[in-house]
Amino acid sequence: MVRRLDVTGADGVRLAAWDFTEQTAPQSGSGVLLLHGLMGGASHWAPTARWLAARHRTIALDQRGHGHSEKPAAGPFTREAYVADATAVVERLGLGPVTLVGHSMGALTAWQLAAERPELVRALVICDMRASALGAASQREWQDWFRRWPVPFPSLDAVRRWFGEEDPWVERPRPARGAFFAEVMTEHPDGWRPVFDPAQMLASRATWVHDAHWDSLAQVRCPTLVVRGLDGELGRAEAQEMVRVLPRGAYAEIPDAGHLLHYERAEAWREAVEPFLNGVLTS
Repeated sequence: MVRRLDVTGADGVRLAAWDFTEQTAPQSGSGVLLLHGLMGGASHWAPTARWLAARHRTIALDQRGHGHSEKPAAGPFTREAYVADATAVVERLGLGPVTLVGHSMGALTAWQLAAERPELVRALVICDMRASALGAASQREWQDWFRRWPVPFPSLDAVRRWFGEEDPWVERPRPARGAFFAEVMTEHPDGWRPVFDPAQMLASRATWVHDAHWDSLAQVRCPTLVVRGLDGELGRAEAQEMVRVLPRGAYAEIPDAGHLLHYERAEAWREAVEPFLNGVLTS
């Protein structure tokens, strides 16, 4: 059974954290915090949380602007706010020293937290997130992409079909991508719309796409695993450079996986990540 925990984040923002911990695992003390990426939600971590939760205290967070957490109209949706929220969850739930597992933007939040508050973090998993700057052109592409969404969608099947097949960004059919986006839609009188505000997603993204994040990565002192999908957004050369920059870095890659590797290739993801987590969580 998954329990919702309401946590107050930075600026008083109400956050929804989801406790997957099973009775066989410790109910207090250090644990694992799962941080989703931009537009994602805690539910996307369910397959990972299920195998972690039998042995470890396991929490997945809906970050501000996402899922069931508050979406303040005025924000802020800054890097500092996301890191402060995650820090608040670790401290208020007594998870430290925590193992952080982050995907995409959530991975950046995780390594910046680890760099700023090393006493709170035991280990780190970075899932398909780049340390280099993406630039203004990338942000414009995302603005154009959001404008192309045929919202409202008439059904969840239409959501799955568009994001899995019809989206111009999809080079070949990816049913898992369609399912991923179907999980972050909610029904309105006129059809299905995202639970998030695309303008807030762009505001969140604008706070990190223009800058490189190598300096904060180099400050991460805990054991860190960098994982990429072979067809994901993080290239092999950059991933291996990230491992080199990290004082205690390790590397893994998953074939036949794109950016959503933890979601679309759940078993291969587990095979890549579980040995690392077993090592750091039992040491």
